[in-house]
Amino acid sequence: MSDQWQHQLRIYLADELAEVARRDPAAPALGLLPRVLEKHSATMKCQLDAFADYVAEAETHGIAGYPLYEWTKTTIEDRAKRAKHLRSFALHVGGEAVYSKQEADALEADLLPVVDGTAILRISRHDTNPANNPQMPERYREPHA
Repeated sequence: MSDQWQHQLRIYLADELAEVARRDPAAPALGLLPRVLEKHSATMKCQLDAFADYVAEAETHGIAGYPLYEWTKTTIEDRAKRAKHLRSFALHVGGEAVYSKQEADALEADLLPVVDGTAILRISRHDTNPANNPQMPERYREPHA
């Protein structure tokens, strides 16, 4: 049953390394991480940057078509949440934000040795099962007619 869900891995970097990764994801300071990502046709995207891109796109095209706009905008404007998401990087495989369990398993197996707890702090796995994901707070939901 779990094969029906898509997966995403995220890595969490120390503050100084996060800034380096945002500027140059192939930087030598990232050690073996770029090689592991390349092996899996993976790239990384800072969660804060992804949220900011979503907000900018919504503001360009009209927020009505972007149901997470208010929640996302509030998140990136919150100092503590901003700092948290600045260190978090979603790993995309083959250009996709979510991918099969098998792809996630293989990538995770190769990433585990590069997690040192100091520069590369940890890895987390997320899936598309709504039961495992935070739901939008009521205050951001559209009022029901």
